[in-house]
Amino acid sequence: MCKPEKSVIFSIEIREIDETDERNERKRKGFRMSFTKKQNDFMAAATAWAEKHGKDLSSVDKHDLQGIANSVEMKFPHWITRVPNYKTGRGLFAVPVNGATAVAQAVAVSSVGADKAPDPLTITDKPTVPAVIAPVVEMAKGANGVGQSHVPAKDDLFVPFGSFTDMVSILKSEMFYPVFVTGLSGNGKTLMIDQACAKAGRALYRINITIETDEDDLLGGFRLVNGETVWFDGPVVEAMRTGSVLLLDEVDLASTKIMCLQPILEGKGVFLKKINEYVECQPGFNIVATANTKGKGDDTGNFIGAGVLNEAFLERFPITVEQDYPAIPIEKKILGKVFDSLSITDNAFIEKLVNWADIIRKTYLEGAIDELITTRRLVHISNAYAIFNMDRMKAITMCVNRFDDETKTAMVDLYTKVDGGVDPNASDDEAVPVAEVSTDADGNDVPF
Repeated sequence: MCKPEKSVIFSIEIREIDETDERNERKRKGFRMSFTKKQNDFMAAATAWAEKHGKDLSSVDKHDLQGIANSVEMKFPHWITRVPNYKTGRGLFAVPVNGATAVAQAVAVSSVGADKAPDPLTITDKPTVPAVIAPVVEMAKGANGVGQSHVPAKDDLFVPFGSFTDMVSILKSEMFYPVFVTGLSGNGKTLMIDQACAKAGRALYRINITIETDEDDLLGGFRLVNGETVWFDGPVVEAMRTGSVLLLDEVDLASTKIMCLQPILEGKGVFLKKINEYVECQPGFNIVATANTKGKGDDTGNFIGAGVLNEAFLERFPITVEQDYPAIPIEKKILGKVFDSLSITDNAFIEKLVNWADIIRKTYLEGAIDELITTRRLVHISNAYAIFNMDRMKAITMCVNRFDDETKTAMVDLYTKVDGGVDPNASDDEAVPVAEVSTDADGNDVPF
């Protein structure tokens, strides 16, 4: 059981610590992104291929990349062509033969927006400042939203699919049973956990993990309140104390600092060394993590920053849920609810959108295209359709403009083939023909 909250007495030593400089120093050293074994094998093959053919790996085209892949019977390295930092010119790319160092430099350059990372400052004369011991003061614990409800609201637009029923069963059992949910972006992983908690009536604490997330962000730390230093529990400890569900969103972006959760992932308590208190997990506490990868790194180049998680960390998740995009009938129902919320009736457009997205996803899985249309982007297109006076082509074009010109053109051309009733050259003022189709009678039923 957790000890009751009480004031804690501490003797504080005032030190000259510049946290901003420490964070900048970490950034200057670079975010070390781990390569997978396949990526390392490809880079080794590229070095051998370059020596054999007398090629410079700092500027190769897709034909050269395919030749390297063929030399060792590997697939085409999309993880190189999809990373902007590896592009050196029109159709030319650089193979990162220097390993993690090359990636770290590339990320550091993009993060500061300059041609190179800034050199560290050199301090030659550092003044000596004597340590000053402050008087003993009493520190109280801050209240993090005491009395507020953390049970998510039910979303009327949500349509259950995939492992939703299984997640509800796990959460209703109130057993400590961590779950790792993996899948491509925009397929409803986080929303599934959110609505499973709403269905089960469970409080949810969501943490968006980044490379900078540390123990202070997770477990808690001291904050300055009205001139006094006060301890505030972090979201992990809050969820433990209240027997709630903890969601670690995008956990594969974490650094090794996430390892502070090891004892908690075993269902045990955690010792808060800064306040000398041991906190135990209350009944009902559970952990769910979501990620675009399985914690083994990213071979595609689509999820920059996704690293290799510690095997001991991953082993503490008993089960892994693989979340795919919803089946065509489910996706039609999702868009049907979105259209109803926008007071629009156009089932023909919904069907064409879903079929268009399905073709693109199959093409993506075959490696013929570098991007795909997610369920989230179909919802974006639906909203754009309502905003732009039910102009199909304008809604689609505006929502695929985020892709490169070649991919965008291919996607728009494909839609004109799927929907023969649209004019790809129609101006904003020209009317776009819209088929009149009655609304599906059972398109609005929700199980809760």
